[in-house]
Formats: sequence, C-alpha cells, structure tokens
Amino acid sequence: MKILVANLGSTSFKYRLFDMDGERQLARGGIDRIGAPESSVTVEIGDAELQRTAHVPDHAEAVRQCFAQLTDPESGCLGDASEVSAIGFKAVHGGRVSGVRRVTAEVLDAMEEISELAPAHNPPYIKAMRSLGEQFPRIPVVAAFETGFHQTIPDRNRYYGVPYQWAQDYLVRRWGFHGASHRYIATRTAELLGRDDLRIISCHLGGSSSLCAIRAGRSMATSMGASAQTGLPQNNRSGDLAPFALTLVMKETGKSLDELLDILGSKSGLLGISGTSGDLRDLEAAAEQGDDRARLAIDVYAGYVRQYLGAYLVELGGADAIVFTGGIGENRAKFRTRVLENLEELGIVLDPALNESASGEAMISTAQSRVQIWIVPTNEELIVARQTKQLLEG
Repeated sequence: MKILVANLGSTSFKYRLFDMDGERQLARGGIDRIGAPESSVTVEIGDAELQRTAHVPDHAEAVRQCFAQLTDPESGCLGDASEVSAIGFKAVHGGRVSGVRRVTAEVLDAMEEISELAPAHNPPYIKAMRSLGEQFPRIPVVAAFETGFHQTIPDRNRYYGVPYQWAQDYLVRRWGFHGASHRYIATRTAELLGRDDLRIISCHLGGSSSLCAIRAGRSMATSMGASAQTGLPQNNRSGDLAPFALTLVMKETGKSLDELLDILGSKSGLLGISGTSGDLRDLEAAAEQGDDRARLAIDVYAGYVRQYLGAYLVELGGADAIVFTGGIGENRAKFRTRVLENLEELGIVLDPALNESASGEAMISTAQSRVQIWIVPTNEELIVARQTKQLLEG
C-alpha cells in the first residue's frame, strides 16, 4: 500500500510517499514560496535529488506538480498515480470534525466554518483537497486533523473563562495543534523507554511551537488553544495576548481590527520583539554581538517555555521524560540549556557535554537525573501515513 502524505503551509507544500509495507519512504519533495514569481521545487527519489525553480501560483498547482514528479517516466517512482492508495493530509483545524476522516463535502464545510481560527492553513487545504478530488476521483483523500490527538484533554483544561455558550455555538475552546508531532513523540518515547505508562512533556519548538503534557500516550494539556496564534510566542505570531489590549492599540493608532490581527499573525512573536528576525539562529548571533532586543526575544520565548513546562509538571505530578523536537528543539543546544537551567531541585539535570554533542535521537540528561531528557526528531508524515492506512483498513 502506497500513501502520499501532504503537509501544507501558507506558502509551502511538502510531501512524502510511503510504501506502508515496512513503512519505507520512497520519495519526498517540497515547493516553497508558492505564489511568488519563482518558487523553489525540490524532490528526492532514492539517491537522486532534483532542485529547480518554477512559477507555482497556488497549492492546487503544487499538488499537480508533485504527481508529475512522481510519475515522470525517467525519474519517477510510480508508473501511474493510481498506484497511490490514498492521499493523507496533515490537516490543521476541522472544528466540529476531528480525528481522521475521509474528506467529504461535510468535512470541507466544517473546515470552512472554522477558517477564522486557521486563516493561514484552512483555505489552502480546502482548495488543494477539492482540486485533488477533481483530478483523481478514484484516490481517497484523508484528513488527519492536528486537533485529533488532543481530544483526550479533560474539560478543565479545555474550556476558557467565557460564556459556556461560546464554546458550544462558536467553538471557542482549547483545541490544541501539532497533534501528529506530539503523537509521534508519545509513541517513540514509549518505545525508547520500554513503557506505555509514561508521563511525558513534549516540547515541539520551531518556527511554530507548542508544549504538550502526555500521560500514558494521551494528551492531557497543550499550550495552543483555540487557534495556532495562541500559547508560546512563535517566530512571527504573538502567542498569548490580553484581548483588551487590542482595543487600546486600535484607539491609539487608528488601525482596524483586521490590520491588528495581521500584525499579530505575521509581524509579532520573536520578530516583533527583536525588530530584526524571527529565526532563533539569527537572534542568538545578534545577542552575542550585544543586541539587547534580540536577547530579550530569546528570554521571552524561553520564559514561556519554562512557564508551560512548570505547569505540566504540576498537571502530570512530575515527569518521566522531557522530550525536545522541532527545528529549535532538536538543534539549538544553547536554548535547551536556557530552558532547563536551575531545575536540579525538581530532578531535572541536563548533561552539558551530551547536550552539546547530541545529534539525532539522543538522551542528554545525567545518570543522576530523575527525569530523562531526550532529543527525538519528529516524524509527523509517518504518523499521518499510519492513520490513513488504519482508516482505509477500517
């Protein structure tokens, strides 16, 4: 069974093709800067890698080019698109619809209903799903929603302090995201430690970041709430914010609500604080050169991570493992040190040498640490492939 997994960003499209007999990856590729005059196209099939530029106006065209690459007579790995048993999407927000679902008109309607909370993701997903259904009507299209992993969160961690009817009628509640990543961390950490009853704090840190408290493989709390704009400061998104601050800024600046929402969603977070970049690599380099605002951005980001980490230690009654994943979590040793400093009294002791030298999957805590600290590269696409296969098999 071959399954194609699609992962869409606001201006990007990434995919992986799996042969689920042994969960082998057959190909991977991506297109960045969708909608720009020149988009960057990359594809890896076996040992061969192709990079080129092309005009890719939208995500529907990106999907068409993906299939063209995979079925190319000279370099592709498929004789025909019909060899694909299903196309699985790492979908973001379905509102009233969650879990793993075959894409139907009902599912698309539910995604449209909640698009106000996922403006950068749902519209391109909906368009790409519809396009695929039209181009390849015989291939099932499956949505594995990121909110699905968080369906186990108890109500006390799901409801906001707003009128109850808002949660019921308008879906204003904590949904949680990065579900495929946190599910992978829960699964893989259980394999590494040989236990299925673990208390895990999963730290998915990257351009988009969230923490998740996991007990025995089930999500108990997560930092993102009603939308992906909440929780930690992101690279260019604000994260948590007092809602009445908007009325103050509107009054003082004369800007409209839409203008302020655009600022909060694209010009805030680490970028907004530093004024220069939302990339932690740039900020660490600038901080070393004495840039106070870059240092402040890093401090604020680390402070938020530590606050949620502390909250989830309380939620779980301690932890068996703290796991770092995502581009920052996996690769920025200095930031991991900053997050975990002075936690020895809680039984959390980072090994500086292991932390600095770690590459790939690795334990980076000392032998004396009561809580194991791990780096585990995530594999969201494999999770979606597994979920899609399970749905097809009933």
